[in-house]
Amino acid sequence: MSLVRSTLLAAAGLLAFLLFWEAMPRLGLINPAFLPPPSTIPAAFLREVSLGIWPEAVLSSLSHYVAGLLAGAGAGVGLGLLSGMFRPFESFTAWIVRLLRPIPGLAWVPFAIIWFGVQPSAAVFIIAIGVFWIVFFATQGAVRGVDRDLIEVAQAFGFRSPLARLTKILLPAATPGILVGLRTALGQAWMAVVAAEIFGVPGVGQRMMQASSLLSTDIVVVYMLTMAALYGLFDSAFVALQGWLLRWRA
Repeated sequence: MSLVRSTLLAAAGLLAFLLFWEAMPRLGLINPAFLPPPSTIPAAFLREVSLGIWPEAVLSSLSHYVAGLLAGAGAGVGLGLLSGMFRPFESFTAWIVRLLRPIPGLAWVPFAIIWFGVQPSAAVFIIAIGVFWIVFFATQGAVRGVDRDLIEVAQAFGFRSPLARLTKILLPAATPGILVGLRTALGQAWMAVVAAEIFGVPGVGQRMMQASSLLSTDIVVVYMLTMAALYGLFDSAFVALQGWLLRWRA
């Protein structure tokens, strides 16, 4: 009963939000050019689809998203494992991390353009930067959080090499924490997509900038909702994968 009630309340809240949004421009309280009513969004979406612009932009952004996510997450997991396992490596990289970590992803855009040009590889680089630090710190923290008693027991049973400790103890025990970081990175990567594409790389971000320059705010909203829907699909799929990987905890 509580689940049904929560679902009805959530639906009512969403409906109230949409009605409020619809009323603001309809009553002249907000210029529709600045905030289009939601009733105009389906027509704008169908227009973008019929022109072939929507699928092309989405496919381009998906390719940047997946490539940047894999590159950033792979580097984050690899270096996070090294930093978590070996204190000398953490000490060696400590000041490098402190120097680079506070720099926002957007600050790398000039170098991305210089190094890669206005190409998809530049967008992939920006997305990878945004993902890397989240996964790196999540992995490092997960490895450091492994019970030291488990490591001592593993060594007593002959698992003394770094590879044996990693595969038999550290990685299985740290997987839940690493997966939390990866799930956070899924959302961060979508936020980085727009930033990575606003300087001219074809994709959702570029299309949003084109539409905003023409005050076609209904098209901007179409792509905002598109990203929200895609993130929801990716997140749901990842939660299912996470549950399967951690089924041993049940």
